[in-house]
Amino acid sequence: MTATFITGANKSLGLETARRLVEAGHTVVVGARDAERGRAAAASLGARFVRIDVTDDASVEAAAADVAAHEGAIDVLVNNAGVLGRVGPVEEYTAADMSAVLDVNVVGVVRVTHAFLPLLRKSSHPVIVNVSSGMGSFGMTQDPDRIESRYALPLYAASKAAVTMLTTQYARELKDMKVNAADPGQTATDFTGGVGHSVAEGAESIVALATIGPDGPTGQFVDRSGTLPW
Repeated sequence: MTATFITGANKSLGLETARRLVEAGHTVVVGARDAERGRAAAASLGARFVRIDVTDDASVEAAAADVAAHEGAIDVLVNNAGVLGRVGPVEEYTAADMSAVLDVNVVGVVRVTHAFLPLLRKSSHPVIVNVSSGMGSFGMTQDPDRIESRYALPLYAASKAAVTMLTTQYARELKDMKVNAADPGQTATDFTGGVGHSVAEGAESIVALATIGPDGPTGQFVDRSGTLPW
């Protein structure tokens, strides 16, 4: 049975991804910083909960050790945990604001991936899915026909551009596994104030990449309609 670990899986896209993968037959481990919400989410899905704070080395290492002790290995890692960060006049953004967003959205991906790589390498078909965003695409944010061009989110957009680049570079280095980035699109979550398509639709690209076969793509940035511009 395919074992999958998902960060930020106690709500929204992470929870929906976990639900869909449980339905697909995966053994899902729900990773979340909030223990109460994480346990409740896992119980509602028939999954297992492991606490993880992606900004804390000790927490991430403890989570990896917990999974090693219980599941022994993982086949799929979904780096879903993310924050929007400060939104407002650009004059108000500080270095601390940027650091806080990068620590979750970018450094968190590196931290978790590093800790879970030994577990992934025990799989015959390891897969990493990084949840990125069209807001991190130079092509999409500069295309007047795309909704991404209508928003100015410097901190979040810069962090997601970094996630997508990390994905392509990890895919180049990690030739023994598939590493891809998913764009959920504008999804009705707390990030968007409930504006956008359903969480079920947003999770489609994540689930699709989490369930690819050995001949699936690597180093790609996709949404539910196909490959996206960088």
